[in-house]
Amino acid sequence: MTSIGAPAAGSRVDAPARVGIVALVTAALFTVLFARPALLLFRDWWTNPEAGHGLLLAPVAIWLAWKKGLLTECKPAPLLGALLLVAAVLVRTTAELAAELFTLRMSLVLAGVGLVVYFRGVRQVLAWWLPLVLLTLSIPLPELVTSALALPLQFKASALGTKLLEWRQVPVSLSGNVIQIPGHQLFVTEACSGLRSLNALLALSVLMGGLWLNRVFSRVLLVLVAIPIAILINGIRVFMTGFLVYFVDPKLGDGFMHITEGWLLFVVSLLLTSLAAFAFRTVERAWATRLSGAGHAAE
Repeated sequence: MTSIGAPAAGSRVDAPARVGIVALVTAALFTVLFARPALLLFRDWWTNPEAGHGLLLAPVAIWLAWKKGLLTECKPAPLLGALLLVAAVLVRTTAELAAELFTLRMSLVLAGVGLVVYFRGVRQVLAWWLPLVLLTLSIPLPELVTSALALPLQFKASALGTKLLEWRQVPVSLSGNVIQIPGHQLFVTEACSGLRSLNALLALSVLMGGLWLNRVFSRVLLVLVAIPIAILINGIRVFMTGFLVYFVDPKLGDGFMHITEGWLLFVVSLLLTSLAAFAFRTVERAWATRLSGAGHAAE
């Protein structure tokens, strides 16, 4: 016999069942709506050298979100989450009609944020800011933007490489992004603009800043420092190519040696950025110690 006011035996089962049904329906709708942007994004990661860093960033972002975990005290925001999901669907539909791949892929991230806000609230999104930024950086920039960025970088690398060759007493002349040395002509192509290494270094500087630094100012400064480091190292790469072609062997200007040189110099740029992050971390700790000491003195 059941007392009046006592919950029915099946009511305790209904709530988890409803949650499971909602989760399954949400997952199914998300898959139907955003499977194409996800597949296109993965295809670019796999086939486009300019976007290959996404194969590293996406798993790292997922791992960081898992490591951070879910906040114990969260306040879901269904209305705001629903608005973000509607916006994501509208962006996805418009981008599909306009055949604009960057916006199409960004709708995937916006939808993910909408789901998190809907079920876990804004505080959970803020707790996962680093994985979300890394996922955003893994999306390849539009072709128009990369072309606009690559050309100035080509000219900058060509000019810097030429200056270094002149410093080493190599007879050289520069015309745009074409470097003339006796008997040889070096053409700094878009692939040698350094945009690929710049994208990867910026993403890694964001990762290092998020993991090692505590202040927003330090994190932003680290990203800003990574930009001239990438440009400088790419100019040195152009110089080394011209130096090896002129003094050693013209065959060293391309092929395996050229690729290996690029990887080694990227490691150098990564080490320099890591040193900058270490320096900023040291300054942060010293500043925190100073503030702590001042607080104790005031007491």
